[in-house]
Amino acid sequence: MKKYSRYNFFKHTYCEWEEIPMSIIEGRKPDYKSKTGSMYYYDEKGVARYANHWGRAANCRWKITSDSYKNSVFTLAYATWDSFFPNNEQEPLYAIIIDFEKKYVTFKHKGCLNDVNHVLRNASDTSKRIIKIKEVLETDIWYKYLDFIDIEEARVFLIENLVSTNLEYLKLKQQLLNKR
Repeated sequence: MKKYSRYNFFKHTYCEWEEIPMSIIEGRKPDYKSKTGSMYYYDEKGVARYANHWGRAANCRWKITSDSYKNSVFTLAYATWDSFFPNNEQEPLYAIIIDFEKKYVTFKHKGCLNDVNHVLRNASDTSKRIIKIKEVLETDIWYKYLDFIDIEEARVFLIENLVSTNLEYLKLKQQLLNKR
């Protein structure tokens, strides 16, 4: 397993950062300031980052785990060195995570998962599936011609299968149509 430090954490990595209070860096000068204005504060256990852009940062995928995070707003977050994982766009490294109650879908790197019962996909396939899942989760447009089955039952069937199988959306919709 690759070890990350202040010298390589910014090279093709995935990380989930935890939002922390500004008081932690109060009075400190950043150890590094990027061209885009992000500031980094290192310690022996990890790094604090003060930035207004998260998600895709250069060749990395860095996510803030806080529910209160707002995009384009400067936020201070911290990550330990062992919470960085290799990010490769072509390898199947990502699992889709769904929360039906909150109507929320996201992805996680396999290194951040507690169990192994996930279908892993590359970044592009994960992104495409998430777009389709959001459509089914947040709209009713997809329900056309399926009105013979309960919409919530159909929604759960499609989403669970989009997450847990590699079957294409149209094949799954066909399976529902065959239930007539």
